[in-house]
Amino acid sequence: MVIDAGLVLAAFWLAHTLRYQAELGGDVPAAFVQPFGAFADKAALLVLVSLGIFAVRGLYRLPRWTSLVDESSIIASGATTAMAIVILYSFLLRFSPSRLIFIYAWILMIALLIGERLLGRWVKAQLWARGIGVDRVLVVGAGPAGQRIMQYLYNHPRLGYRVIGFADVQAPAEELALATERRVVHPPYLGDLSEVTEIVRSSQVDEVIVALPPAHHDQILEIVEQCRELDVAFSLVPDLFELALDRVQISEVAGLPLIGIKEGQIQGWNYGIKRAMDIAIALTVLVLAAPVMALIALAIKLDSPGPILFRQVRVGKGGRHFILYKFRSMVDGAEQQQPVLQEVYGRSALLFKLRDDPRVTRVGRFLRRTSLDELPQFFNVLKGEMSVVGPRPPVPAEVAEYQDWHLQRLMVTPGLTGLWQVNGRSDLSFDEMVRLDLYYAEHWSPWLDIKLMLRTVPVVLTGRGAY
Repeated sequence: MVIDAGLVLAAFWLAHTLRYQAELGGDVPAAFVQPFGAFADKAALLVLVSLGIFAVRGLYRLPRWTSLVDESSIIASGATTAMAIVILYSFLLRFSPSRLIFIYAWILMIALLIGERLLGRWVKAQLWARGIGVDRVLVVGAGPAGQRIMQYLYNHPRLGYRVIGFADVQAPAEELALATERRVVHPPYLGDLSEVTEIVRSSQVDEVIVALPPAHHDQILEIVEQCRELDVAFSLVPDLFELALDRVQISEVAGLPLIGIKEGQIQGWNYGIKRAMDIAIALTVLVLAAPVMALIALAIKLDSPGPILFRQVRVGKGGRHFILYKFRSMVDGAEQQQPVLQEVYGRSALLFKLRDDPRVTRVGRFLRRTSLDELPQFFNVLKGEMSVVGPRPPVPAEVAEYQDWHLQRLMVTPGLTGLWQVNGRSDLSFDEMVRLDLYYAEHWSPWLDIKLMLRTVPVVLTGRGAY
């Protein structure tokens, strides 16, 4: 907070310098030049109001895994509100110097605060990668959710967490092995659920992550209470049942409680806003990417025989079928080979993908890694068959194997990117992908779409989970 206060004050001082000394925005007659002291009360008010808003909005108690996009949104909105209050205060005092100072201070304030966060993240990531200042984590539960949490923490040492081991209902029949990006790790089993308190004390645990199924509801509550008594941070990993509770809407009529299910947010005016965003983005991308798409088409034609575009029937909103367009990344006739590969690798039709698929061409491997093969899907977006952000569009064979609750993901127009894209892409299980799709449908907002688009950029650039 002290650093933020200094940066906000520095932003106001820089704004004063840019306007009255550098004369950015037009010449200022000497008679109208105001000393910085004339703005002292406004600068002080901006500092106090900004810190207050940031504190109320939780900027100083964000969890470690909060993205820079989320943190920046709090800073930008808080700075905007604070500056609006300062401008209103100045107006009431009939203060009339150059108004550009307030605009410059607002822009500089946001830039400096976000820049500070960016630098801080880089420094902390370097320290955490070397094991300095990390938090020791105990994972309670060794089921699919617990294993995925441990695998993620092992794969991302720059988050500042170190898994010391796990506790479970009972010792596993065989040693737990988790495949990470660099090696196979074997997190140690430290004890059962009754020993969590002793493990936390003896192993100097900083945080407990509980990933138990709802069948152990009583034990979960007991472990949470123990963490509170020990003053140890804890987190709960929700499962399907807990996610369903989030979708419950409770109301009251004549003193009687009524329980219903929340409707999706993408309807009515919301759908109109989302559709307008889709059209604007699709047109922009297709115009700017036209030269790149021409080069890709030429490379595909020279690399292997077959059509440039791959056309495939997909299932869209409401179960309607449409033709999806992609640049061809596999050999011609690859779909006919899929049943054989499913049998060889023992996979179902649900989310069928192979890390080293023998059908992928040389050019196709590069296109998939960079997601350039998906550029033609912006034509699907223009036609209204897809959205820029939304659930992954399934093929009919996948939908045929859906359980009843899986079908709810078809209530939203499918998209090029979404929560599934920024949270693992091809590394996610199908149920995890569906849970993310349902969350997106029920919590949609224009800002969520913008945030997911921004978070997609680094995912695509690093090729994480793409194959």
